[in-house]
Amino acid sequence: MAAIVLIGAQWGDEGKGKITDFLAQKAEVVVRYQGGNNAGHTVVANGEEFKLHLIPSGILYENKTCIIGNGVVVDPKVLLQELDYLNSRGVKTGKLLISTNAQVIMPYHRLLDALEEDARGANKIGTTKRGIGPAYMDKSARIGIRIIDLLDKDVFEAKLRRNLQEKNTLLTKIYGVQPLEFEEIYTEYLGYAERIKHLVTDSSLAIDSSIRNGEKVLFEGAQGTLLDLDHGTYPYVTSSHPIAGGACIGAGVGPTKITRVVGVVKAYTTRVGEGPFPTELLDETGEKIRQIGHEFGTTTGRARRCGWFDAVIARYAVRVSGISDFAVTKLDVLTGLDKIKICVGYRVGGEVIYEFPQSQKIFTDCIPVYEEMPGWQEDLTGVRKFEDLPVEAQNYVKRIEQLTETSATIVAVGPGREQTIVRGEIF
Repeated sequence: MAAIVLIGAQWGDEGKGKITDFLAQKAEVVVRYQGGNNAGHTVVANGEEFKLHLIPSGILYENKTCIIGNGVVVDPKVLLQELDYLNSRGVKTGKLLISTNAQVIMPYHRLLDALEEDARGANKIGTTKRGIGPAYMDKSARIGIRIIDLLDKDVFEAKLRRNLQEKNTLLTKIYGVQPLEFEEIYTEYLGYAERIKHLVTDSSLAIDSSIRNGEKVLFEGAQGTLLDLDHGTYPYVTSSHPIAGGACIGAGVGPTKITRVVGVVKAYTTRVGEGPFPTELLDETGEKIRQIGHEFGTTTGRARRCGWFDAVIARYAVRVSGISDFAVTKLDVLTGLDKIKICVGYRVGGEVIYEFPQSQKIFTDCIPVYEEMPGWQEDLTGVRKFEDLPVEAQNYVKRIEQLTETSATIVAVGPGREQTIVRGEIF
């Protein structure tokens, strides 16, 4: 039995799609356990680039079962568009399963997400306006519509009518916009239900059966540790739990079933949206990293903020998720820099701290304390063995290991499956 959780150990966009795709070679089942189509994974397989938002990256392998778990919020229109996109490119999707208990993103969620973010003005939190937060709010308020509800016309009608009454009052009285029409939404979503009903299952039972049968299961998170609702840089976070513990809730498995946790980190750090970012580079180096690393959001196209590797947040990710191994991505992007810096602590007033602060006010005031290391000039994209990397690149990865007390078992030197250095067994 092997059940591995793969998480982002920074602010998301660490390259989890590539690592999921790579590890999925040995997995029988790949499970997405939280988030929605506010996440985006770019995977390069056999020289072709695929952009995924809801469907697990393992879908690119024909013989893998891919599951969208109960912790995911599903926009059925986006899901069907993604299925059509994959099918048009020759990818077979017949082994995709969707949890009966996954929450459904409705049109009023998307509309309210945009209206609420615009109303925040200078206090905006950087939402993608895809309806993710409002859908999770309805889930917590126990008025959400689940996938299984779409499959029963009477249940869906009753829940939609009740919700629209509340949402339309909010839309018209608070935001001054036109109300949404019941019939249009009802008909549209029944059409979606008809197309996806053959994919819907008790995902917790399916996952448990796979684990009991000795199959290798890979749990794929979206976003990253610092965007976790409880453990991230609140309020500049997502509305779910990207940390490893979220896999148990979002997939319906017990923690004793998890055998390993792999944290994905870039060889530098990026962040999208608002919020503090101590190592952010607002200079030529930051722009160089952005351009070479193609640091633009898969889902939104927004330019990512770029900065030096932050060992403080990486150590924090190890602590809150119990990370056993790191996958370091985009090491090749740092080629050509004469000097490379690593943040080892923060200076706050006259004190240097080495652990992630709980106060966001303090975090905003943190000044990074850096170590400087020599860079390298050699192209890394063709290297397949760690010992063949330039010694400076090897030392950089080893220093990350030392500072985080975690092995960098995987090192990626390019976007392709084959551009991956493996230094130990994961599955």
